[in-house]
Amino acid sequence: MADFIKNPVVALPDRDPAPHFSEEELIFTAEEKVRIARWVAQYPTPDGAVMWTLWLAQEKFGFLPPEVLRLVAAELGIPYAQVYGVATFYTQYFKEKKGRYVLDVCTCFSCQFTGGYDVLHYLEKKLGVHAGETTPDGCFTIQEVECLGACGSAPMLQVSNGPYVYCLTPAKIDALLDALKAGRMPGFTSVTLPQDEDEMGGNRRTDADASISYSTMPIAEQTR
Repeated sequence: MADFIKNPVVALPDRDPAPHFSEEELIFTAEEKVRIARWVAQYPTPDGAVMWTLWLAQEKFGFLPPEVLRLVAAELGIPYAQVYGVATFYTQYFKEKKGRYVLDVCTCFSCQFTGGYDVLHYLEKKLGVHAGETTPDGCFTIQEVECLGACGSAPMLQVSNGPYVYCLTPAKIDALLDALKAGRMPGFTSVTLPQDEDEMGGNRRTDADASISYSTMPIAEQTR
């Protein structure tokens, strides 16, 4: 492809990169195959299960290089290009090896003006790497991402496609990093909105590990 495109807008992927996993490693277990078959049965065609299967593959291998995408395509019996298109469309699928914890810092509009870039730059300075990079010890990857849908509790970040951490401050970031280094993922925190407190007697969620009350958002020091 690179032979035909003279001035690509972005760097073109290597058409035949060196594999990260051996053929012996590139298998789904019998139990995993049963799970995939169950997902396939829920849809009119096998491609309906591609997102579930990619997620399973990412949990198994840690990220999704081309050879893993080919494994998914073969298991579902669909074209590689179709699997590649889904995997590259969603940022939650990791096409490159990441750190043990991926910190997705929202810098979209609400977070931008309440400290999203303050959080991002604080993390970069604290961890000694820039957005898009992984710490030398392989513990943390920092990513700058678009809206994560928690505008009322900005600034915030998401940990490894999992729990959200809201209303971030330097002290709260320090505590989060210390907990993650010790292997403790943050639990699910529910944000109690004013209408919950005034009309419903507090937190509406019963499955939360903790809850915090809504507070006035800060004003960012940096907006880029």
